[in-house]
Amino acid sequence: MTNYGLGTWIHRRRVRSAGDTAIISKKGVTSYKQLAVRIDRLANALRDRGVARGDRVAYLGENSQEFLETLFAVNTLGAVFVPINTRLASPEVRFVLDDSGATMLIVSSSLESLAIAGLRGTHVRHLVKVEEGLRSSTHEVDEDVNDEEFEALIASGEPNHPEVQVDHADLAIILYTSGTTGNPKGAMLTHGNLIWNAFNVLTVFDITSHEIALMIAPMFHVASLGMGALPTLLKGGTVVLESDFQPGRALELVEKHRVTYICGVPITYQLLAEHPDWDTTDISSLRNLTCGGSAVPLNILEAYEQRGLSFTMGYGLTEAAPGVTTLPVAYTRQKQGSGGLPLFHSAVRVVDPMNRVLPNGEIGEIQVQGPNVISSYWNRPDALSTAFVEAEDGTWHRTGDLGYLDDEGFLFVSDRLKDMIISGGENIYPAEIERLLEQLESIAAVAVFGVEDDKWGEVPRAAIVIRSGHELTEGQVLSFLDGKLARYKIPKSIVFVEDMPRTASGKIRKPDLRKVYGSATTKQ
Repeated sequence: MTNYGLGTWIHRRRVRSAGDTAIISKKGVTSYKQLAVRIDRLANALRDRGVARGDRVAYLGENSQEFLETLFAVNTLGAVFVPINTRLASPEVRFVLDDSGATMLIVSSSLESLAIAGLRGTHVRHLVKVEEGLRSSTHEVDEDVNDEEFEALIASGEPNHPEVQVDHADLAIILYTSGTTGNPKGAMLTHGNLIWNAFNVLTVFDITSHEIALMIAPMFHVASLGMGALPTLLKGGTVVLESDFQPGRALELVEKHRVTYICGVPITYQLLAEHPDWDTTDISSLRNLTCGGSAVPLNILEAYEQRGLSFTMGYGLTEAAPGVTTLPVAYTRQKQGSGGLPLFHSAVRVVDPMNRVLPNGEIGEIQVQGPNVISSYWNRPDALSTAFVEAEDGTWHRTGDLGYLDDEGFLFVSDRLKDMIISGGENIYPAEIERLLEQLESIAAVAVFGVEDDKWGEVPRAAIVIRSGHELTEGQVLSFLDGKLARYKIPKSIVFVEDMPRTASGKIRKPDLRKVYGSATTKQ
């Protein structure tokens, strides 16, 4: 039997990279050999407790060594890893556990109460706690749920490497989308999807065995896992794990460990550049800064360029594991705002509502294809007809994003299809307005969305967070946009907010903004 999946990666590096550092975390420094032994023990312990090929094992916890150990151990057995967003409420955790059919849940002790409340009524019959923590007196584990500690679980397993047949087509991870509308969908990422995505990353970002990647974004989000942790470990580099993002702490780790690689979103890099230690921290080791989610504002670009650093921006989605396009550093200014070129093993097209390919420069729906792209959703056969389309050259995934390709093949993302505002028959793309407003130094964050209007059907409204130490009025905002946009695109109202509701990946949750500020009369 041969395991061609993710589960063997650390086992295969056990001798090749035996003494090299695999992980730096609050547990200390762990070599590839030490990590391989722990993963094998964990895999055998899981098998002893009934976890078999195809079974789902869920993980609810922050970035940690145990997160990665569980992923690799589960995949060693041909079972399926289900990471859960730590920001979910107990009913949402219950949905993921119930929908996935997970029979085991591994949880950080800090989230134990959430886990116990969430697993009730699900298929979970085994709860494993990472680190000893105090049990909540109001959330006791049901009698039919076994309960034990993570380290005791590992200690009980044999150190030999389990032999299980695993192929690229086998399911490796069910990763639930953020669910900004309705229940989240479980994207079925196969071993092949994740491996081909890692190949794309290694090809484009020139990851080496000397890479030191700082994981400050949560690994239950596909960008941090697929673009950072997995490619680095595949190549034999070092992953530095942080349980949560604190700008000052992140800068400290960059200097201390000579970090070379960071994956983030614009707000990540903004908070780093605005921290008091930014100017005095030695960040000369950095060479790869990747950014997704949205375009990097001009003022953030300039802050990093002043330190001799540039970004590799990109476009991706959970269903692509996640890489779709990247913008080479050489084009950061020339193609500012672009998501870049398709990755080496990916393809992109832009189509009209009839799925006809559009000429360059015309806005339509972005569709993607490649061995890194999923072919289905867990328990959602209804989604196949809406999320995928058959063409002469194969199956394409409908992203739900709007954009266009320029004459050189660079992708520009205009907006989410569902976020597009139709005002008086004219299409308005909020991202276009947001990119302009982000140029204002006094704006820390901005989101544009549509509100009902008796005359035009919908009109744009902007929610703005004012940067600390600055002042800004509605009149100044509208004056700045005057002459830069068509009149119908300029927001008809502005709301100033203290903070933006965000997903775990740092994206602004516009549905939450609409709930509070979306009525035609609400402005404050």
